[in-house]
Amino acid sequence: SKKMAVETVDDQEMREAQRDYLDFLDDDQDQGIYQSKVRQMISENKSRLIVNLNDLRRRNEQRAAKLLNNAFEELLAFQRALKDLVASIDATYAKQHEEFFIGLEGSFGSKHVSPRTLTSRLLGSMVCLEGIVTKCSLVRPKVVRSVHYCPATKKTMERKYTDMTSLDAFPSSAIYPTKDEENNPLETEFGLSIYKDHQTITVQEMPEKAPAGQLPRSVDIILDNDLVDTVKPGDRTQVIGIYRCLPGKKGGFTSGTFRTIMIACHAKQMSKEVSHYFSADDVAKIKSFCRTRSKNVFDQLARSLAPSIHGHEYIKKAILCLLLGGVEKVLENGSRIRGDINVLLIGDPSVAKSQLLRYVLHTAPRAIPTTGRGSSGVGLTAAVTTDQETGERRLEAGAMVLGDRGVVCIDEFDKMSDIDRTAIHEVMEQGRVTIAKAGIHARLNARCSVLAAANPVYGRYDQYKTPMENIGLQDSLLSRFDLLFIMLDQMDPEYDREISDHVLRIHRYRDPHEQDGAALALGGAIDALATEDPDVTQEDEEELQVYEKHNPLLHGSKKLKDRVVSKAFMRKYIHVAKALSPVLTQDAANHIAEEYSRLRSQEQLGSDIARTSPVTARTLETLIRLSTAHAKARMSKVVEMIDTDVAVELVQFAYFKKVLEKERKRSRNGEQDAASEEEEEEEDEVQDTPRTQRKRSKTASLAGWLIVSDAVCLTHSVCFCFRLKEFKTALLEVFRSSHAQSVGIIALMEGINKSCPSPFKETEVRAALSRMQDDNQVMVADDIIFLI
Repeated sequence: SKKMAVETVDDQEMREAQRDYLDFLDDDQDQGIYQSKVRQMISENKSRLIVNLNDLRRRNEQRAAKLLNNAFEELLAFQRALKDLVASIDATYAKQHEEFFIGLEGSFGSKHVSPRTLTSRLLGSMVCLEGIVTKCSLVRPKVVRSVHYCPATKKTMERKYTDMTSLDAFPSSAIYPTKDEENNPLETEFGLSIYKDHQTITVQEMPEKAPAGQLPRSVDIILDNDLVDTVKPGDRTQVIGIYRCLPGKKGGFTSGTFRTIMIACHAKQMSKEVSHYFSADDVAKIKSFCRTRSKNVFDQLARSLAPSIHGHEYIKKAILCLLLGGVEKVLENGSRIRGDINVLLIGDPSVAKSQLLRYVLHTAPRAIPTTGRGSSGVGLTAAVTTDQETGERRLEAGAMVLGDRGVVCIDEFDKMSDIDRTAIHEVMEQGRVTIAKAGIHARLNARCSVLAAANPVYGRYDQYKTPMENIGLQDSLLSRFDLLFIMLDQMDPEYDREISDHVLRIHRYRDPHEQDGAALALGGAIDALATEDPDVTQEDEEELQVYEKHNPLLHGSKKLKDRVVSKAFMRKYIHVAKALSPVLTQDAANHIAEEYSRLRSQEQLGSDIARTSPVTARTLETLIRLSTAHAKARMSKVVEMIDTDVAVELVQFAYFKKVLEKERKRSRNGEQDAASEEEEEEEDEVQDTPRTQRKRSKTASLAGWLIVSDAVCLTHSVCFCFRLKEFKTALLEVFRSSHAQSVGIIALMEGINKSCPSPFKETEVRAALSRMQDDNQVMVADDIIFLI
C-alpha cells in the first residue's frame, strides 16, 4: 500500500507538471508565441519544439527551476504536454508521430558548463555544454516498438523498448519475444515496427578555455531522432541535454564505477559557417557599390583584403580571384574542367605569408586550415579507420574533403614529405579523392581551392639561382597551381620606412571603447552563460556597413578613394559574386589565345627571363579562370577584354617576375655611357665564382647585347629574336658549306656577311653565340665554334 501511495503521489505530481507545461505552451492570453511555434512545427512536418528557458522563468519560475534540477521526469511531462497540445490542434498529425520532443535554449547559469566542469553534482540535471566536436559515430537505427504476428492465433502484439538513454524511469527488458504465452511461434513485422536514429558524438573542451598546460577533456553525447548529423567533427557547438550515468554490468553485477553520458535535446552551432542572411537592403548596397565604382571595383576590393598588411598588391588581387573562383564545367562526356583557383606563395621569412592565409580563413565562407608538418597525406585526403563499436572498416574525411566547395590553406607547404605531397595531386586537378584500400573503393568530392605558403629550399631566396632551383618542387605539382608568387624581402630604405610606419601605427591602435592610458584586462573575454550572447543579437539587426570607419592609426592618412571595405560587406559581396557564371565573349577568347601563344614563345626564349613555373596547357585554363573571376568581381555576365587584360597581367607577374625585369632593362638601356659599362664589368668580376659562372655568362651576354643599341632591332626582344633566327640560319649554312665540325670566328664572320643583306657586327655575333651556348646549341672555346 505504501508503494501504491508513492506511485499515486508521483502520478499526481506528473499530472500537475503536465498541466503547468500545457498552460505555458497554450499561451493565447499571453502573446501566443508558442501557439504559433507549434503550428509552424506542424506545417514544417517536424516533431521538435525549441523552448526558451527565459520565457518559462518569466511565466512559472518554480517549474523552470525543477526542469533544470529534476530533468528526466520534468522533460517527460513537458513532452506529453506538447503531444496534448498538438492533438488539440491537429489530431491526425499527433497520431502520425510516436512522440514529440522539446529542445531548450536560453540562460542556464551555473548549469552552463564545459567538459571539465561537468561533475557528479550535475547528474540528472539539464545542462548546456560548450565544446568542439572531435568524433562522430555512424548513424544507426534503434528499435523503439516492435510488432509481432502469431499465425496460429491470428493476433498481433506490440512490445516497447526503453533503455538507459530513454526518458522513462525504468528500462524494459532487452528480451525480444519469439513465442507467445501458449508457445506459439511469433513472426516479426518489420514494416510496422518503429525505429529511431541514434548517434554518439564526442565533444572536447575548447583549447582557449582549458587551463594552461593541461590536456583538454572530453565527454560522450548521444543524439537521437532529428538531432543526428546536425554537427560534424571540427564544429564548435553548444549541446543542451540531460547528464546521466549508465551502470556498467560485469558478470551480472553492477560495479561501483559508472560511465556517464549526456542525452541531448538540442544542439546549436557556434561556428560562423552558418549561411549568410541577406536582406533586400544588403543586396541593394552591393549593387550600388558595384555601379558607383564600376571602373575600379576589383582594385578597391583587392586593396581591402588584409588591410593590416602593407603592399603585395598583385598577391591580394590573386587571392581575391581565388575567393571568387572561376566557372566549373562538366562536359557531356563526363570530364570536368575545374573552376577552382590554386595559389602558391613562396618567399623569405617575415613577408606576411601566414597572415594572408589567416585573413582568407576569416573571409572565405568555408575554409579549412592545415600545416605541412602537422598533416599527413591521408589526413589531407581520406583515411580508412576501424569503427570502435562494430569493428568495421570505414572512411574518415580529411581536410580536402571537408573543404569541398571552399578553400584549404596549407602553411609550411615545403615542410611536407614528398610522399604526402603527392596525395594532393589528384585533388588539385580532378577535384576528387579516389581510394582503394582495405576492401573499400570510394570516390569522394574535394572541389576546393588550395592556398599554400612555403619557404624556398635554402630558407631564404638565393638570387643567383634560378626560381626553379629555389622552389624545389616538381613541375607536375607546380603546373597545378594557377599562380605562383615569389615574395622577396628586399632592402629598400623607402619601402622599409613605409612598412615600419604602417606596423607602428597598428601597434599603437586601441579599441575605441577603451580609455587612453587604461590598463588592458589580463583575463580573456567574459563568458556568457546563455546559448545566445545578448550583445550579438543586437549587432545582427544593425545595417550592413560598406566601408570601415576611418581610423588614422589603422588606415593612415589615406584619401577618400582609398577607403577600406568592411569585412562583413566583403564576405557578403563575395557570396553574391561567387554565384554568377560569366560567359566568354569571342574577343576575350581570341585575346586569351594570343596571349597564351605569346607566353609559350617567351618560354622558348629561355635564358634571359627567369620563369617560376612551366607554361603548359593548364596556363590557358588559368587565364580563363582568372578573367572569369575578374568578371565576377564586376558582377558582369560576360567576360570581356578588361578581364583578360587583368588576368594576363597577373600571370605575367607571377610567371616571369616581369616588373623587376623591365625596370632593370630600362635602366641599363638608358645608361649608355662608358661608366655604366665599367661598373657592370666590375660587378661581373666580383661575382666570378665557379658557382655563379653560368649566371655571370648570362648577365654578361645580356648586358653586352643591350649596350650595343645602335641598331633599332636590338631595342625590342621580339626584333632580337628575329635577328637571332637570321643568324642561326646563316650559321648553319656556313657549317653546311664548309663540311666541318668547327669553324673559327673570323671565318664565320666572313661566311655570314657574304650572303646576309644587313651585315652582323662582331659584338652582335658574340652575343648571339653566347645565347646559343646558353641554350646548348653551340660550344665556343678559344674563338672556335663547335656545333652540338
